[in-house]
Amino acid sequence: MSDGTDPQRFKGAVAFYDRYRLAFPDRLIRRVAGLVGLKLGDAVLDLGCGTGMLGVQFAQAGMTITAMDPDEGMLAAAGAKAQSAGVEITLQPGGSQDLTPQMAPFRLAVIGRAFHWMDRDATLAMLERIVTPDGAVALFHDAHPPVDENGWFRILCDVSARHRPKGTERAGGHRRYEPFLFASAFTQLDGLSVTIRQPLTVDDIVGRAFSMSASIPDKDAFAADLTAALRESSPDGRFTEVAELVALVARRPG
Repeated sequence: MSDGTDPQRFKGAVAFYDRYRLAFPDRLIRRVAGLVGLKLGDAVLDLGCGTGMLGVQFAQAGMTITAMDPDEGMLAAAGAKAQSAGVEITLQPGGSQDLTPQMAPFRLAVIGRAFHWMDRDATLAMLERIVTPDGAVALFHDAHPPVDENGWFRILCDVSARHRPKGTERAGGHRRYEPFLFASAFTQLDGLSVTIRQPLTVDDIVGRAFSMSASIPDKDAFAADLTAALRESSPDGRFTEVAELVALVARRPG
């Protein structure tokens, strides 16, 4: 998902996003909806929607979706994804800084892999104004446990770090969300997660890298270095991914 002050941050990543990014399992979406108490037709904001992964899934669950992103390419891809899935979503250009009190009230605001790009305090302050008192904010992300099967992930991180120019790190720094949530109105936190295990190829891992923000200038050199490092680790090019898909649901206490 994308957001933040630079709408070009993910330029060139759209084609790789749906194909290579980890999707959030439907059972995780159902658990979030159940915890929040969503009913058919409830309004859900997918902020920093990217290609619409979360928005389309909640639309398929019967919710009314507003999908918002500052990247025109991502937003167009979200519209195409919704059409292909046979659901309707409302596309809203803009990022977290474009939220206004005049937006319709939402029972749930979801943010997938984008909260770290935002001004998190300001975003939560505005969400407090547009999320209903009985509603929630759900922050989605994924993690790779430090198990032997995820050795490829360490290789990906190391090669990416060597090729990424200085000054292109995540604007918000650390990825822990709890300090920002505890400083907001949404202090009742529940963590939900699903852990998956699946096969990967070298092409899958290179494609995953290209689905990230477009901060690596020489992609051909990066792909060559990453492929060589992966082949050295596994000559047959076969890997296994163990990933935890997480939703941190934040509600007002009481």
